Amino acid sequence: MSRKKSGGKHPNNSNGEFPKTVSLEITGELDLHTFNPKDLGSLVPEYLKACKDAGINTVRIIHGKGTGTLRRSVHSILKDLDMVDSFKIAGLHQGHWGATLVFLK
Repeated sequence: MSRKKSGGKHPNNSNGEFPKTVSLEITGELDLHTFNPKDLGSLVPEYLKACKDAGINTVRIIHGKGTGTLRRSVHSILKDLDMVDSFKIAGLHQGHWGATLVFLK
């Protein structure tokens, strides 16, 4: 899966910019720490579709604990996706309230 990243500075890039497109390995785990929150509306559904196409029906989305804003945004997106059967806060050894488990139809 290829994914555009928003602009911004990246210290490991010679021109100081994020690459326009990055490839994500479809593993059933999506760590949102490296993405701009404004990209969630397209990133989350695209990643879940790629997981479903790869036969992965349980996905862990890592949004972090923080203030809960990112978690609420992710949950809001998940509620509107037909491919999502259900979702819940991850268990204690799966990231607890810093991650959400998504079960696809």
